[in-house]
Amino acid sequence: MPSRRELWQWLDERPAWLIVAASFVALLLVWHLLVTWADYPAFILPGPLDVVAAFARLVSDGRLARHTLVTLSEVIPGLALGVAVAMPLGYLLTKSPLAERLLSPYLIASQAIPVIAIAPLLTIWVQSWYWSRVLVAALTVFFPILINSIAGLRSVPREFYELMHSLRATRVQIFRKLEWPASLPTLLAGLKVGATLAVIGTLVGEFVQPKSQGLGYLLVTARYQFKTDEVFVVLLTLGTMAMALYGLVALAERRLLRWRRYGHSTK
Repeated sequence: MPSRRELWQWLDERPAWLIVAASFVALLLVWHLLVTWADYPAFILPGPLDVVAAFARLVSDGRLARHTLVTLSEVIPGLALGVAVAMPLGYLLTKSPLAERLLSPYLIASQAIPVIAIAPLLTIWVQSWYWSRVLVAALTVFFPILINSIAGLRSVPREFYELMHSLRATRVQIFRKLEWPASLPTLLAGLKVGATLAVIGTLVGEFVQPKSQGLGYLLVTARYQFKTDEVFVVLLTLGTMAMALYGLVALAERRLLRWRRYGHSTK
């Protein structure tokens, strides 16, 4: 009988997709056995087959695709807007001590206020239901991207700045050749977090702005009608959306940081 160490080593040598697929199958099996043995009613805990049937029903009548596209059309602009505001502001706070002293207390205090509390105000101030949801997503993404932008810029060693100054590099050249590449790993790590938070922020916006469009509306409707199987379908769709956005950022990270792999391979 193999030891625990040998078993873990054997699992570590398997392809990642195989491990994920096996764990997913095991999860479905445990879920099915739990529902069968405990005899839960479907409105409390539906089984995997019930969820598959609900998924097929929502796909066939077009509701899932329609509401998913609406939510996705809010998630991506919210993420882009949050990044577009957070990155320049992070650069400003890093380079200007005065701006940091003036703005940091307000930025930190703003994080003590839950987004769910700010979202109703945005629905009042912003007349468009679409842009109010996008702004909620942008607010959710903003702070993690800001913190990672500052952390990435401050991680650049001072000796590198001295070298760039000795070469008479301009501020734009320092940013392009030094600060941007050096801060990119930390920034992309924050972007991974932001990609998943954008989905959460959009869902909060859809809860607060009850327009009859989006996965949030579909989730609330299914909950009020005790269609728990459809609730599971929406939750799985949201999880898949977050994983897809995370995977896109990871793919961009792999391409943008190829120089790190080459650097490690030469050691």
